[in-house]
Parts: sequence; structure tokens; C-alpha cells
Amino acid sequence: MSISDRLAEIRERIASAARSAGRDPSSVRLVAVSKTFPIESIADAFAAGQRDFGENRVQEALQKVEQAALQKIDRSADHSIRWHLLGHLQTNKARKAAPAFAMIQSVDSVELLHKLDQAAADTQHTPELLIQVDLAGEATKFGVPPGEMPRLFEAAAACRAAKVVGLMTLPPYPETPEDSRPWFRQLRELRDQWQASGVPASMLRELSMGMSGDFEVAVQEGATIVRVGTAIFGSRHVEH
Repeated sequence: MSISDRLAEIRERIASAARSAGRDPSSVRLVAVSKTFPIESIADAFAAGQRDFGENRVQEALQKVEQAALQKIDRSADHSIRWHLLGHLQTNKARKAAPAFAMIQSVDSVELLHKLDQAAADTQHTPELLIQVDLAGEATKFGVPPGEMPRLFEAAAACRAAKVVGLMTLPPYPETPEDSRPWFRQLRELRDQWQASGVPASMLRELSMGMSGDFEVAVQEGATIVRVGTAIFGSRHVEH
């Protein structure tokens, strides 16, 4: 199957999952996870109507942003590419990341939030940010434990340029899609609790959860953003 064919299939599966949960399919955004894949794959996906692309590393993303501009991929009458940073971001790279991405999905500390906001203000950009919530406490993953989230919301309220608009989580690797359901449900329920406690709805608009193996379950549990890579681009032969 071509990238265009795979994208069409993924979009239909998202729409079907949304309808099964009584949701409008247009309420779910697909981010094509293009990390490690060449610019040609991004061009094929762009030609098929995909606009949101996710990268894990700042340097690789910046190279692709430049390549897309040189090859005039990022030129369209409707919309240009929206780049998402999905991987862990070190605070010393905040200044490069803030102006480069439309959305940074991996904010995991007050310090990083402050640095991104400062960099956004300095460069006159307004990136959207998601706070990565650590639900499982896995040592190999980053994120903010639920008990520490009030500090992040307080810091987010003081941001001048960057805007916290929601939450992201990475559950333990699932053997089956259903294995992820409790984690996705937990994030949605926490979102509802935080909103009920007074956190502004604008900070909780997005729920980024679900990947190639479990995105349909994520949509059924309320995801507004799903991050799909291998199901669109194929297997990754080289991981950076």
C-alpha cells in the first residue's frame, strides 16, 4: 500500500472509532509521526492531505523543516505543515524548539515550561504546549506525576507567549490495544477532575494519546490527537 492509501485507511479507522463513541470524527487530529523517515515520505503524505507531522528530536526536525522549504513541500493554498515535537525536550534546547514547532507535546517540568515561554516571547512565537502526564511511573519515560500537576497549571497561567492547551501521555507498551484503555480513561478522568477543580478549560482542550497499535481505543476514550507513524509510513529500519 502507498502512504496515501495507508493514510486513507487510518482516517477511516479514526472516523469509525469516533462514531462508535458518539463523537464527531472531525474532533480528532491525526499527527503523522515522521521521525527517522525521509523528507520524501513527508512529501507523499503532504500530497495526500496530511498537514500535522511529529518528530522526536529537535535537530532532525529542524533539518526537515529546512528540506521542506527548499523542496517547496510546505507550500499550499490551504495550509502549511504543522510540526509537532513529541520526544523529550531538554531545557537547553528550548530556545531552538519554541519557534520551530506549532505544538510541543512533551512539557514535563515547570523549568521547561518557563524556558519555552521565555523563548517564545523572545522570538515572537506562540507555540501550543501539552503537559506530558506520567501515569504509570515507568523509569524509562518522562512526564509529570498527577500529584504535581497543580504546579504546572499555576505556571501555565503565568505564560506570556506559549500556551498550554492540553495533556499527553505514553502508557506502558500494550500487548493488545485494550491494554491501553485504562490508561487513556485515567487521563480523561483526571482532565475532567482538574477542570471541575477550576483549571481553565482552555488548558485542557487537547488529549494526545494513542499510537499505531492503540489509536482506535484512544479515540473511543476521548483522544483529540492521535500519533501514528508505522501504520502510515511502514516499519522503521533505523532508530536515531
